[in-house]
Amino acid sequence: MEATSFPRLCSFLVAGLIILVFTRSFINFDKSDLRIKGASNLFLNNQKQTLNSHDHEAQIPHHPLDPLTIKEINTVRSILLSYKPFSSSFPSIHSLVLEEPAKSDVVNWKKGDKLLPRLASVIAFLKGRSHQLTVDLGSGMVTRHEISHASGYPVYTSEDMDGALKTPFTEIEFNRTVLARGIALSDVTCIPLPSGWFGPKEEGRRLIKVQCFSTEGTCNFYMRPIEGLTIVVDVDRKKVVEIVNVGYGIPLPKAKNTDFRHSDQNKPPEMLPINPISMEQPKGPSFHIENDYMIKWANWEFHLKPDPRAGVIISQAKVQDSETGKYRRVMYKGFSSELFVPYMDPAEGWYFKTYMDAGEYGFGLTAMPLDPLNDCPSNSQYMDAVFAAADGKPYVRKNMICIFERYAGDISWRHAESQITGIKLREARPKVTLVARMVASVGNYDYIVDWEFQMDGLIRIKVALTGMLMVKGTAYENMNEVPEQTDMHGTLVSENVIGIIHDHFITFHLDMDIDNSNNSFVKVHMEKQETRPGESPRKSYFSAKRHVAKTEKDAQIKFKLYDPSEFHVVNPSKDYSLGNPAGYKVVAGGNAASLLDLDDPPQVRSAFTNNQIWVTPYNRSEQWAGGLFACQSKGEDTLAVWSERNRPIENQDIVLWYTLGFHHIPCQEDFPIMPTVVSSFDLKPVNFFQRNPIVGLAPNTEKDLPVCGAVASS
Repeated sequence: MEATSFPRLCSFLVAGLIILVFTRSFINFDKSDLRIKGASNLFLNNQKQTLNSHDHEAQIPHHPLDPLTIKEINTVRSILLSYKPFSSSFPSIHSLVLEEPAKSDVVNWKKGDKLLPRLASVIAFLKGRSHQLTVDLGSGMVTRHEISHASGYPVYTSEDMDGALKTPFTEIEFNRTVLARGIALSDVTCIPLPSGWFGPKEEGRRLIKVQCFSTEGTCNFYMRPIEGLTIVVDVDRKKVVEIVNVGYGIPLPKAKNTDFRHSDQNKPPEMLPINPISMEQPKGPSFHIENDYMIKWANWEFHLKPDPRAGVIISQAKVQDSETGKYRRVMYKGFSSELFVPYMDPAEGWYFKTYMDAGEYGFGLTAMPLDPLNDCPSNSQYMDAVFAAADGKPYVRKNMICIFERYAGDISWRHAESQITGIKLREARPKVTLVARMVASVGNYDYIVDWEFQMDGLIRIKVALTGMLMVKGTAYENMNEVPEQTDMHGTLVSENVIGIIHDHFITFHLDMDIDNSNNSFVKVHMEKQETRPGESPRKSYFSAKRHVAKTEKDAQIKFKLYDPSEFHVVNPSKDYSLGNPAGYKVVAGGNAASLLDLDDPPQVRSAFTNNQIWVTPYNRSEQWAGGLFACQSKGEDTLAVWSERNRPIENQDIVLWYTLGFHHIPCQEDFPIMPTVVSSFDLKPVNFFQRNPIVGLAPNTEKDLPVCGAVASS
């Protein structure tokens, strides 16, 4: 044995021991978490929860858009194993999903027809190259195989991230650095962070930047960052490329008051207790899930499926016409296409934190099983997801989506006459809606996405944010210590902890099909008008001027509070008795716009956030606003690039893109875990129905509901 071999062997053994301890610390933490969940599940056994208990092994598709089954995923894997280009080395599978049939074929397909051919779309990674394949399950053949020349890479697999997290512990320099800060290696946990793209230095290899935290004394390790320590890892070589340590003198924040678990709270909340609340449905739910993925409720029907990248996909949404009883097309396909989360700190360990959560992590891949009674109400039903792992084998993500009817005491419509009219009249209707919900836990943040359907034809898309702040360690314990003119890039939310300012942008792909596929986008501009002399005691009013967008650039919209417009998607060939074109309009809620320079590298990659609304002609290859290969991309394949073609969009099959935004300046109340913040937008009928479609809705009466008495107070 050579003289240098023994030290290498020792280093390897030490590294292995560190990884073992590190892994065991994770396992112990997970077991603790499972004990908590176990107690919850024990309680739920006595509740009427409709948890999913499907036999996924026996599942078969019934609809052309049904996701691949376990059997189908296994078939695709078998085909790829025998595929000659992969015979010597099986690739890493980064996406294995249904390749949807042509839109026209799906639209023309009817229940009872023969199922359309089943194809699988595969993104594989082998020897530094991204491969796109189509696998025909009927013929057992690979019918398309292309090697991507795009700058970016596919979504990270869990194996990519797991390997990147273990790699630093094999480096003596990293271990010494951690120990020098007084932190036990067994208390260290790390997270994988996409590196973004900031020039040639990032090109030619897949990189993950690893940052670490201390779990000592808390489950909320995010509040205890080892500040200034960043490890750059080559994902494929499993090698540390660079260790950046600029955190000298920055203490590890304290664990006190960081744990958010109920069992750890050392004092009761300073408020009166709230008794349990539940919505009861004595006759059961009003919605029906047909053949696993078709949802029927009230006057709606739509196809709902889980997706590893988008999270939830709503397809073929149709609403029943209140006059004819026929179902009319509203939306062919809707989903969250991409997220952009840039942090506003230019420091070495922060500048690259400009995440694209769907294209880098997978919005659906990060969706954890929902917690009954807390994530979803007691009257929920649940839907599992079947995804493919990096080795091509299928696995089941239990209870990824919940579906429930919501009634929170809201009013659908009402009117009462006052006594002065002499007419005794009071009519009111309750508002009950249907919700499909998913929660993605993308690292520290949790995104709650609701698709809510209302009986008046409205679709509300709501995004809520909770979870933990991404915080920065600091030497400051009080704002009195901070010198004037110091830009901390955030707020001191606890001793030695700064919550960094950041944004969240979620761009939705909405393929609207109002009655059929040929639609137009109309900007209804509200313009102030002045009255003519002597015309009226009024001096001004506003009128609505309609402008039909001819090309994509006509439909690039930035919201302006003092220059307002409505934005309609209409079917110009469908005008009913009054001659108004049938349509739906976008009703914006709270929103935000990116303030970054357009030529800032993160904004170039995420240029889909340059506008709040875009409209493009339908193109089945244009689904992901940040590009198909988002990891380390340069931004050459984004919604903004496609829209520069300025293609015609009038009376065409068009796609509406809407970006929902949040500016987040953290505050003390966001520590140690932030209360949920919510924003939403609506797709609302406009001249779609002949009249209010729920005038005929029946009111509630006491005999319809169980009679509950109040508990006597002491």
